[in-house]
Amino acid sequence: MAETKFGTFEELLEMGSEELRPIMIQLRELIIDIDPDSTEVVRLGDRAATFGVGPKKMSEGYAYIMPHKKWINLGFYKGATLPDPEGLMEGTGKSLRHVKIRSIDLGSSPAIRDLLIAAFNERKEALGK
Repeated sequence: MAETKFGTFEELLEMGSEELRPIMIQLRELIIDIDPDSTEVVRLGDRAATFGVGPKKMSEGYAYIMPHKKWINLGFYKGATLPDPEGLMEGTGKSLRHVKIRSIDLGSSPAIRDLLIAAFNERKEALGK
């Protein structure tokens, strides 16, 4: 099994296009605003930064930021169980869902904030933290 390469958020920013970097920064700031004690783990091999109540990606993580060429995926590890009244989330996996963020406006919308709060609260409650 290949070893995961860990890195910094700044290194992850470099993987995103210059136009999308402000969205990545905005999403990270929003997550930290919601959860100032968030554990951030950047896995460069995954091209993503995971945010969680602890460092374990799949069990303690609640959200991730993953740059693509034309958008940023804001992913939710337990997204299939989260309320999504705006119908923003995509994906068909057992648990994972994501929102394609293509603009600062969407990234700063109340619906995105609500999804992040729900994801954070779900992990805290599920793990008794």
